[in-house]
Amino acid sequence: MTSRLLRTALRRSLRQIRYVTPVAPRRATGLVADVYRQVERDFGMLAPPVALHAAAPAALAGSWMMLRETLVAPGIVDRRTKERVATAVSRSNECPYCVTVHGATVRGIGASADLPADMDIAAWARLPGVAETRPFPAEHTAELVGVAVCFHYLNRMVNVFLEDSPLPDELPAAARGAAEAFFSRFMGAVAAKPGEPGTSLELLPREPLPSDLRWAAGNPVIAAAFASAAAAIDSATRDSVSEGVAALVCARLSTWDGRPTGPSRAWAEEAITVLPASERAAGRLALVTAMASYQVDETVVAEFRRVHREDRALVEVTSWASMAAARRIGVLKTGQDAR
Repeated sequence: MTSRLLRTALRRSLRQIRYVTPVAPRRATGLVADVYRQVERDFGMLAPPVALHAAAPAALAGSWMMLRETLVAPGIVDRRTKERVATAVSRSNECPYCVTVHGATVRGIGASADLPADMDIAAWARLPGVAETRPFPAEHTAELVGVAVCFHYLNRMVNVFLEDSPLPDELPAAARGAAEAFFSRFMGAVAAKPGEPGTSLELLPREPLPSDLRWAAGNPVIAAAFASAAAAIDSATRDSVSEGVAALVCARLSTWDGRPTGPSRAWAEEAITVLPASERAAGRLALVTAMASYQVDETVVAEFRRVHREDRALVEVTSWASMAAARRIGVLKTGQDAR
């Protein structure tokens, strides 16, 4: 009974997405349909953290390319280690949805959450900037920094658009343990079926690798995925993110150490006073998404919606802000000069 309820919930998982209406698989066309096919092929379901981007097809494709080519595609780093990085980053970003999903995958693969050999990796992943202490060989950098940067991006989007857990609320407390065990087995089985690296690269045009992403250069597939995703998100959001909002967010991120900003949004309210009144709602949404995504709530979204009514604008602003923050974290974690 529990497994049947959970299977039904997983099939209906797009209903978990809030603030925007996702494109139904049967109505998807063009780039959205292409991404949906790849996600369902590799995950066995249309994962909500990817599908929530569907109103902005370029962001949808970019988010999937980053996720697939770092976490899902096989490489020299084993999947368990990459899932532990994803889980640790998600904890640092206060993203309970992703902690549940990727913690379940770790357990489904068969790894204890307390394996000593993994502790240094988890500690490295949890901290925003550890340039001088990377507990892995240089040849693992593209994959592990790639997973970390990808999840700094995805956690922000998930915190805005999804509830705290992929498990259905209607599960009785007595059945939750069995449901979690089934979910772990399901995710472990998904993780055991990786596809070939690089198959997502056909989704977007190839682009040069920006200097702040050069940590990816050691793996041509990951470098191509991030370069294309970054260019697509930047290009697609020019109509949604004004020059003033972009300048404000980039200025704040340039001196940010990656740590949480505090329990209130007072810092953001003060920061957006430099913007014209018509741009403050977008500035607030972008800043809070980038630097404290767990603080985005219905009020922040409603203020933005008063000015920008389309789903696409909401996804594009949050996607751009999430990517800007994730790229900053990549610089911090590798100690590189991004200029």
